[in-house]
Amino acid sequence: MDYNLAALKLFCGQLKHARQTPSSSSAMTIGSILFQRAWLQGVLVSGSEEGQFILDDGSDVVELSLSNEFRLHEWKSGMYVMVIGVLVIRVDDPPLIKVHKIVDLSSCPDREAMWHLEVIEAYKLFYLPAFGE
Repeated sequence: MDYNLAALKLFCGQLKHARQTPSSSSAMTIGSILFQRAWLQGVLVSGSEEGQFILDDGSDVVELSLSNEFRLHEWKSGMYVMVIGVLVIRVDDPPLIKVHKIVDLSSCPDREAMWHLEVIEAYKLFYLPAFGE
């Protein structure tokens, strides 16, 4: 994994536009932006109690694959979390994120509104210039 590539701040709905690069099995692109890890925030709509982890940020949903290290924590439906991980593109299922980091942000006020602003700002400052706009 190339840790020189930043984790891309994204909305779940944007992941459907991601494509694997032909030169690398782990790198992805959205437009001309190269990345290996996605940074997402949203509400767990399915957690430990259901045995499957689904994140919803209002734009779409993704499935989360948590290692045993993260499964020790009780991740419950309704929690607002931040996740960073590798995107796995699947044809007939929602995208899958192999989670490297997950943090419970449920106690942070205005977290969702701030996240939307962060993603928009990242696009304006960093990503749009990559598209030549």
